[in-house]
Amino acid sequence: MKILAMAWRGVRRDLRAADVRALLLALTLAVAATTMIGFFLDRVDHAMARQAGQLLGGDLVLVKGSAFDDGVIETLEHAGMTVTAQTTTASMAGHGDQFQLASLKAVNPGYPLYGEVTIDRGQGRESAGGLPAPGHVWIEQRLGRALGVSLGEKITLGDQSLTVSAWVLQEPDQDVGLAGFNPSVMLSGSTLATTHLIQPGSRATYRLLAKGTPAQLASLDDQLDRWRDRGIRVMDVREDRPRIGRALERSQKYLSLAGLAAVLLAGVAVAMATRRYVDRHLDTAALMRCFGARQRQLVRLFAAQLALLALLAAVGGALLGLVGQWALLAVLTRLLPLELPPPGPLPLLLGVLTAMAVLVGFAGPTLLRLRQVSALKVLRRELDPLPAAGWLIVTVASLVFGALLWLYSRDFMLSLGLLLGGLVALAILWWVARGLLAALLALTPHLPLNLRLGGRQLARRRSSSLGQIIAFAVTFALMALITLVRSDLITQWQEQLPADAPNQFAINIQPSQRDAFIDAIDQLTDQRSQVYPIVRGRLVAINGETARDAVPEGERNDGKLQRETNLTWSAAPPANNPLSSGEWFGEGAGEQSLPPISVAQGFARDLGLALGDRLTFDVAGQEVSGQITSLREVDWESFRPNFFVIFPPGALSGFSHTYITSFYLNDSAQQQLGSVIQRFPSVSLLDIDAILGQVRNLLGQVAQAIELILGLVLLAGIAVLYAALTASRPARAHEGALLRVFGAGNRQLARTQASEFLLLGLASGLLGAALTESTAAVLYAGWLDFTPRWHLWLWLTLPLGGALLIGGIGYLLSRPLRRQAPMASLQLLGEA
Repeated sequence: MKILAMAWRGVRRDLRAADVRALLLALTLAVAATTMIGFFLDRVDHAMARQAGQLLGGDLVLVKGSAFDDGVIETLEHAGMTVTAQTTTASMAGHGDQFQLASLKAVNPGYPLYGEVTIDRGQGRESAGGLPAPGHVWIEQRLGRALGVSLGEKITLGDQSLTVSAWVLQEPDQDVGLAGFNPSVMLSGSTLATTHLIQPGSRATYRLLAKGTPAQLASLDDQLDRWRDRGIRVMDVREDRPRIGRALERSQKYLSLAGLAAVLLAGVAVAMATRRYVDRHLDTAALMRCFGARQRQLVRLFAAQLALLALLAAVGGALLGLVGQWALLAVLTRLLPLELPPPGPLPLLLGVLTAMAVLVGFAGPTLLRLRQVSALKVLRRELDPLPAAGWLIVTVASLVFGALLWLYSRDFMLSLGLLLGGLVALAILWWVARGLLAALLALTPHLPLNLRLGGRQLARRRSSSLGQIIAFAVTFALMALITLVRSDLITQWQEQLPADAPNQFAINIQPSQRDAFIDAIDQLTDQRSQVYPIVRGRLVAINGETARDAVPEGERNDGKLQRETNLTWSAAPPANNPLSSGEWFGEGAGEQSLPPISVAQGFARDLGLALGDRLTFDVAGQEVSGQITSLREVDWESFRPNFFVIFPPGALSGFSHTYITSFYLNDSAQQQLGSVIQRFPSVSLLDIDAILGQVRNLLGQVAQAIELILGLVLLAGIAVLYAALTASRPARAHEGALLRVFGAGNRQLARTQASEFLLLGLASGLLGAALTESTAAVLYAGWLDFTPRWHLWLWLTLPLGGALLIGGIGYLLSRPLRRQAPMASLQLLGEA
């Protein structure tokens, strides 16, 4: 207790010191970054755990592409479960001359099993307490805005005009991510039947939602396995934790890693500030040694002081994180399928743990210098202990940061890869920054006096300058990459598409409508792809062996085996599908008992298929087999209909089917499309441009959330600058005093200091631009298959912005030194 009391008195006294303020700022930012993300993710995790049944729609959900037979429902009810059915499909909704693709959800008595549907009938928010009445629909407000429809007015779905009687505000099992892009329409199952939108071969998803006790679920375990073997997708609340959307899942990882970048920079600032903190307390430690203090007591005392500072930072950082998580929630609200509970205490504990870990990893090795202080230093000022070894600081800091990586990612291999890759990248950046700084310094003799003096200041503190250049360069590069992701990636992808690439897909074309619909489209455009029939089938066997057992082990849970895929037939290979091996079908191939089939090369590679293999599909309860005689290279980015498996004509014609095609419409033809939709209301049109716009908005939301964290990263970089200024304060004060002794005025001194920071910012911006360009080039060529290109704006904005930002901040932070008299500055150096 005595040590804690002494430590608290020391903390109160030291709060006026610049190095302690820098240390406190860095720790506060580290805690703020981690708790901001932690509070948000903790709320999402708790909501998922508490409302898993609500998100799934039930304790057990069965999904398939065709209607369930009565036997499945009877089995569930016999087990004592409450069951309700649901059908979803996509259709064009119309009002006047406005049309919009919508997601239809047909619900039946008993829905919802969990939670409630919240609606607005024009009198405010209320619980629905039932289903839409026959002839009525409840729609999302964004669909109402798109169609220009108000409550009480009618919209057209298929063959019916239905009254909009309420806005849907929240659904317990609402789709998220790409599945939830289309605005939703809720109607009763009986109303859906009157629209005649569901025809033989139509694309629709059928769900059975069941609610029951754990014991009732357990009694169905064997039956669930049999249903899985029949191609029914089974989602069990005990095992299948509902997904919250791929976009939100990925954003969680990005946010966590971005937050750790702030922690890393804060750690660098802590290491710099601790060095000045220890230097400033060497005399105090020597005096305490004279009064009988032991080495261990010294370390405990100053460690307790830093621990108290960490607690102060944890409180301040947690408050900032609590406020910041509301900002994250506001940005990502559209990605969230549910209301979030209040935050729990765990993120606060993790914030305190992070602060302590940063102290141990980045301040611990330097703090150990106090153990080496000799009592003779009171008489001989030059008896300073040796500084901590650089390798020791890097090793301990790397181990602690690696532990934090694992703590927040829960992925050991990812953490190890990031840590090792980061150390290699840091070494490369160090040498690149060193060369860049040397090049800048080589130019300084040809520059004005102030810039020459500023360059010499950087040269004197080369190691500190290199660390700051790298810290700011990485921060600038991260922010620039986010900007590229938001604006450049989709734009460049669109630019690489042919000018006449299809921008509309038409699906669910009934055989009776095929010729008339195609004639109508051909009157609007001459740029239409081939029309293909679609038959839904699920791969059940390969060479007579169950498909799941026949494929490579890593592909056994692949969606290709669990869901139905689109099958088609064609007399010739698609124009954008060149054969990579084998031969195409001959005449009459569809009449063979084992007809030949053509398989997409990627599909065959994933499932380990080869020429000659026999595939068996379950099509509407019947098994259809074919032998692979050719493999095709499929251009999935052509925006034309593509298929994993193609049969010869005649092999599938006995099954119910619909047709699909794609086409390009210019702006004037788009305006005439409404009349075609009115003639064929059951045909669904997918507007590619609108979908890309929604993807861009989704990326924008995630990018904004990451930018919030990168704002903290930038502040952590500023903390590094502040800590570096604090650590070098005695030397800077001495240099300034000497300049003033030799006749330099405050203005001259200010210009010299500003020039130093301008050059520092310029170097950081140049390195940041190079890092951004190289990273973007790797992403473009290696991952996105784009042609890398230069971004001139990066080479202008980052160096200029970095020079102005860092120059301005450095100028402001160094003002106290310019206000000191030369004698006071020289005394400060002597005291250090």
